[in-house]
Amino acid sequence: MAAEPRVALPRVDVPGGTVEYLDVPGAMDRSPLLFLHEGLGSVGLWRGFPAKVAAATGRRAVAYSRLGHGWSDPPPTGRGPRFMHEEAAAVVPELCTALGLRRPIVVGHSDGASIALLVAAAPDVDVAGLVVLAPHVFVEPVGLRGIEAARQTFVESDLHRRMSRHHRDPEVTFWSWNEVWLSEQFRDWDLRPDLGRIRCPVLGVQGTADPYGTLAHVEAIRDGAQGRVRLLVLDCAHSPHLEAPEATHDALVEFLGELP
Repeated sequence: MAAEPRVALPRVDVPGGTVEYLDVPGAMDRSPLLFLHEGLGSVGLWRGFPAKVAAATGRRAVAYSRLGHGWSDPPPTGRGPRFMHEEAAAVVPELCTALGLRRPIVVGHSDGASIALLVAAAPDVDVAGLVVLAPHVFVEPVGLRGIEAARQTFVESDLHRRMSRHHRDPEVTFWSWNEVWLSEQFRDWDLRPDLGRIRCPVLGVQGTADPYGTLAHVEAIRDGAQGRVRLLVLDCAHSPHLEAPEATHDALVEFLGELP
């Protein structure tokens, strides 16, 4: 039986269902922050990072759990190799409209960073800035090995039990992510053709010991995006905001302070 959420969050309708979200108030004359979580993430698994950034910058911060994550509704159908494109094209614009997020600064981690890149590249949402933590831009062998290792861990360890603290249905959350990434249809997934449509300022943060990707991803963003791109390389793994919190926080706050 799935665990019940400890604190009920507000919910909002998006294409495909209803999602939970965190909304930290901030100054109305500043672009709000929209946080997009990783492949196995949720609102809770940001570990308070959105609220910390909101407190340091005075900006409104919103984070939501995608369908199939946290205590949001399950996804209405199985995911295909374009699930991140679909999130960026359909869900994020609707959520921004419903919550009144005008010209947001999008902060994404891992899969959420990839979605953030697609949001910034699309014409539907006017993005004021972009922060990508450990983004995926293309399929890389080292990343697939990390995802295969995660599958083995899920099958052989107590990861299912630990995930049940943060997700309504850990099986759906895990396999919806893992099976897509390891499918043959996903091998040609590549966001590099989309990067040239990104014109807002970008901060890219990457760890040198990330089991899911190398520096090639943030370097591709630097080389492909049209807007100003700043890179921060840290001695950490896949979660800079949790493993190198001070450096990540300080760089993000400085970046936000430079935006118009």
